[in-house]
Amino acid sequence: MLGLTIQQIAYIFQGAGWTIILSLLGFVGGTVLGLPIALARSSNSKALRVASSLLVQFIQGVPLPVIMFVVYFGISIGGFEVPALVAAGLAMTLYSGAYLGEIWKGCIQAVPKTQWEAAECLALTPAQRFVYVVLPQALRIAIPPTVGFMVQIVKNTSYAVVINFFDLTYSAKVINNSTFMPFTVFTLAAAIYFAICFPMSVLAQRYERKLHRS
Repeated sequence: MLGLTIQQIAYIFQGAGWTIILSLLGFVGGTVLGLPIALARSSNSKALRVASSLLVQFIQGVPLPVIMFVVYFGISIGGFEVPALVAAGLAMTLYSGAYLGEIWKGCIQAVPKTQWEAAECLALTPAQRFVYVVLPQALRIAIPPTVGFMVQIVKNTSYAVVINFFDLTYSAKVINNSTFMPFTVFTLAAAIYFAICFPMSVLAQRYERKLHRS
């Protein structure tokens, strides 16, 4: 099949499984980090806005492979041996948190000011205004770009190969080194990446069209 054995193809798909796991870790971790960043970026406190802005700009200004190197080898220098999955997961969390925080900040600010003012007229506290009035509308706006960014998370997991994490790219590289069939191996890897990402792209477009209709 494609000039590859069943065992070699299974090895590539095994790497794809770890790509999905790392993607989920990056998204969940990014959500945990990104929501506080979004709230800080939208805060009335100048100190919170400046601090969160500096954090986001720093993470966005450093290439993801470098972040992975720093996390992986930085923890090792501290005397702790961590699996590549943990280091890659932490790096993806930082990366995803910075970008999701910016995405969600824009969604919070996209809620019309009249909604804030109407909630204030109802004598709701700032927390109640945000939880019951602003957040539901912001979440609805945030669905398309968030789903779309998940595609970027999946594709960017390929950078974990720099710390020898066993993912789809790493498994494809190993099989290519043993078969010397780069076109076949990496075409198969590309097809698997497409099969993972395409449904999410379609879902994001569907949500976006639904939002525009509404």
